Amino acid sequence: MVTISKDLRNAVTAAKPMLLEISSETAESKPNPKAWSFKEIIGHLIDSASNNHQRFVRAAQNVAMDFPPYLPDNWVAVQAYNKSEWSELVDLFCLYNLHLSNVIDRLPKNVLQNPCNIGRESPVTMEWVIRDYLRHLRHHLEKILGQGRI
Repeated sequence: MVTISKDLRNAVTAAKPMLLEISSETAESKPNPKAWSFKEIIGHLIDSASNNHQRFVRAAQNVAMDFPPYLPDNWVAVQAYNKSEWSELVDLFCLYNLHLSNVIDRLPKNVLQNPCNIGRESPVTMEWVIRDYLRHLRHHLEKILGQGRI
């Protein structure tokens, strides 16, 4: 997991200055009424960090196999990320993910196969959740910053 935590740290560290170059006006504009703005995408990634933080810690203790599903559109709407300060969202996104990088780095190998069921028919391993988290984060950062930048 050291590679995953390092990749997460590198992605966030590389993305931060590029994200901060985006104006607040650009960050809150929507390509169409049903699409998320950059602020909402970063907000979604903060929500994802929050949900996965719980999963990583609880699954490491093997105390919670079943996790509630995450309803991204509802979370983004309730928190009204488009009204937030862009630089604060970027800072929170970066700091939360640096913390998650540390959590991942410190997980004992023996917990990586612990089951996690996140609204699925069958559970996945904690290792799968961690790897998918990094994939998901990169996917959304590439939406904002462009392919190949992270």
